[in-house]
This record gives sequence, C-alpha cells and structure tokens, in this order.
Amino acid sequence: MRVLVTNDDGVHADGILPLAVALVARGHDVVVAAPLDDMSGSAAALGPGHSSGVRVETVVLPELGEAVPVFGVDGPPGMCVMAAHLEAFGPRPDTIASGINHGSNTGRSVLFSGTVGAALAAANFGLKGVAVSVKASDPWRFDTAAEIGAAAVDWIEGSPNGTVLNINVPALDLDEIKGVRVGRLAPFGVVRTVLEGRDHDRLHLVLRDTDEELAEDTDTMLVTNGYVSVNALVGPRVVDAGDAPQALEAVLFRAR
Repeated sequence: MRVLVTNDDGVHADGILPLAVALVARGHDVVVAAPLDDMSGSAAALGPGHSSGVRVETVVLPELGEAVPVFGVDGPPGMCVMAAHLEAFGPRPDTIASGINHGSNTGRSVLFSGTVGAALAAANFGLKGVAVSVKASDPWRFDTAAEIGAAAVDWIEGSPNGTVLNINVPALDLDEIKGVRVGRLAPFGVVRTVLEGRDHDRLHLVLRDTDEELAEDTDTMLVTNGYVSVNALVGPRVVDAGDAPQALEAVLFRAR
C-alpha cells in the first residue's frame, strides 16, 4: 500500500521519522511530505498557495535511505495531503499516516489539530487517514507510538475509503500498554488554552493542564490510565437544519 507520511510539527520533527521507518519495515511504499515549519493547530487548512504557488524542498533523512523520497512543503499538512492526492509527489497514495504528534490529540479540540486535520483531509479527497499522537513525556515514546500507528495503517488497508482513525498512545513501553479501547471524545483535551493577558497589540495565550474530572471512557482518561484510545472520525456532513430555511425565506420575502 502506498502511504503518505505527514505531520503538523514539521518535516524535521522527531516524531515523523519513527512512523515512516515502522511503515517501511512493514513493507509499505512510503513517501514523506510535511511542513517545512511547525504548523501545529492548523486543522485541515490549505494555506494561500493557490495564488502564489507552494514552495517545496527535497529533504534528506538518512535513516530512511534513498528509496523513500522526503519533501518539505511551505504550507500546512492539509496542503501536503492535497498535493499528494494530485500526484505532486509521485503516484497518489492510498492512505495518509499523520504524526507522530508531540502530545495527545484528544477531546473536541481535535477540531484544531493539524495532525488530525491531515487525516480528515485525506477522507475529503477519497483516501484513508490515520492520525497518531503520543502523550507528552520525557523521553518521548515515539517508539511505542510508531508500532501502534503502523499496525493501525495495516488495519485501515482493508477499510472503505473515507475511513479516519485518531490514535492516542500512552507514554509507556509496548508491553506496559493495558489494551486498546474506543475513546469517547472528551469535552476538552489534556490541556486548555487560557487568555493570560492582553496588551495594545497582542493576545497572550498559554496552555495549561486541565484539572476537571472526566469520565473514564473518554479518550483523554483512557490514555491517562494506560490504554491506547482509538476513535473513528468523520469530516463535515449535512444534518437536519430545522426550520432555518423557512425562517430565512420569510426574512427574504419580507425584504422584497
């Protein structure tokens, strides 16, 4: 299976290489295309490249060898996915593997994650996507997350196009993982953004650990308690709009 490996932390970030190496070891046809700079929090954004072009650089990651092409893209991970879909980096991939993200992507704040956004962009283009994140630790446990992420890519090979898995991994040895569970999206992730202050031209935002209690079956708590959390996500979809069409129509005709 042809797999595009991307991330939102940047093509030189520590988490991307272990995932690519693990996928190569499992026999996948791997290409790497990721942002030249840190694009965390970019969700599924594409950036402004439609008008001015998108700068792309060839990057050398010696651990991957010459058989795996690596590209740095001057844009967010969503742009990397779209470009791969358009065969900018060779044949169109079957699956996008996004990560390994530095820190968990849990709770409803996954809406803002560039790691998850890349996987959702994949589904939007008729591909499959796996987003892999690991709980913050010192040292980072990218080794464990890479093995689990590669296994998830193996699984998704037999799933329908449009399937997206969000994988969050505890910072543990593989044999210390308690199991894999479906994680219900928590109301928030492991950290929350707080407005610390404002001066005349700048907002000062900081990330702080959450201290509210969460249900044990939420993705945030599963990872905290030593389980791998898996949830299947869907992108934008149409739901019942209620009486909005009638209300808007009434306003429209009143204005005439």
